[in-house]
Amino acid sequence: NVLLANQTFPLLLQTPKLNTRIVGGQVAPVGSWPWQVSLQTSGFHFCGGSLINSQWVLTAAHCFQTTVNGLTVNLGRQSLEGSNPNAVSRTVTKIINHPNYNSVTNNNDICLLQLSSPVNFTSYISPVCLAASDSTFYSGVNSWVTGWGTIGISLPSPQNLMEVEVPVVGNRKCNCNYGVGEITDNMICAGLSAGGKDSCQGDSGGPMVSKQNGRWIQAGVVSFGNGCARPNFPGVYARVSQYQTWINSQISSNQPGFMTFTSTGTNSDLSVTCTGLPPVPTTTPTTTTSKRMLSTNPKTITSVATTTDTNTKTTNLTTTTTPKIRNVLITILFDSNQLIPSCVYFSLQVYLTVIL
Repeated sequence: NVLLANQTFPLLLQTPKLNTRIVGGQVAPVGSWPWQVSLQTSGFHFCGGSLINSQWVLTAAHCFQTTVNGLTVNLGRQSLEGSNPNAVSRTVTKIINHPNYNSVTNNNDICLLQLSSPVNFTSYISPVCLAASDSTFYSGVNSWVTGWGTIGISLPSPQNLMEVEVPVVGNRKCNCNYGVGEITDNMICAGLSAGGKDSCQGDSGGPMVSKQNGRWIQAGVVSFGNGCARPNFPGVYARVSQYQTWINSQISSNQPGFMTFTSTGTNSDLSVTCTGLPPVPTTTPTTTTSKRMLSTNPKTITSVATTTDTNTKTTNLTTTTTPKIRNVLITILFDSNQLIPSCVYFSLQVYLTVIL
């Protein structure tokens, strides 16, 4: 579905199954999650999202089921009230819900928004890397969820951006919790078995991210849950790695950066069983350790080192490097048509500016 900015837009309806705000977290430090955006209509926040390049935002399809006027995307905000000196806003020229989104099952709950004009990257506004299609997120992988959602069922919303850390819950375990068949391969779960920490109403569409090799990678998009922070009912998210092909098919230029997140050790979820759960397939995909090198796919990278490393070309660069060479290197590395994707553009630019 594609809608133009001068038309009406769907708005999130708060139904009992939707899980959309932060519970059990704390106020996020200013600038710590520079890709977080607030989707607003007539000045009121209704969903979150994440900046994935200078002109596109990733969010949840269920945020756009009812039509409203005056949709804006707010970036660089810490508080929903008062002055925000680092904030900018854009209108939206295009909304693209996944063509196979199912509002009943919440499958393929993912959506792309095209901003009216590109935004400049700053310390408070920069894109997040997305999990590539070969990423693996085993049970227990630490992840963070952010948003301005309510702090509990029937409780008020915070004005400051909130953050909460929750571990990934494997799909087999999550299916046993929700009912076998409810959790598809297009979903990823995260939460504590004891409850107490979760996203909740108002966080919908926001990012769930995990860190590897100094780089934050978005694994999920806040989708739904059974209440908020209830024991044995983790939050459920759209699994970003399932949508690399679809996202790239919709964004023709300056495509988002995809990075492979590789889990290590044993996936404990493979040993989970419950009534009706199919057996584990006899063969499982093999994984490899993350390497500090550029992939042959110019927009998919396994990792980019942000410290001096024997595998990087920065090892031989010293403070005696001439400004001319430094400027040429920066121009090559940060040309949007070159190998470095936008999700590593800003922080790597700062790093090279310091060392060169």
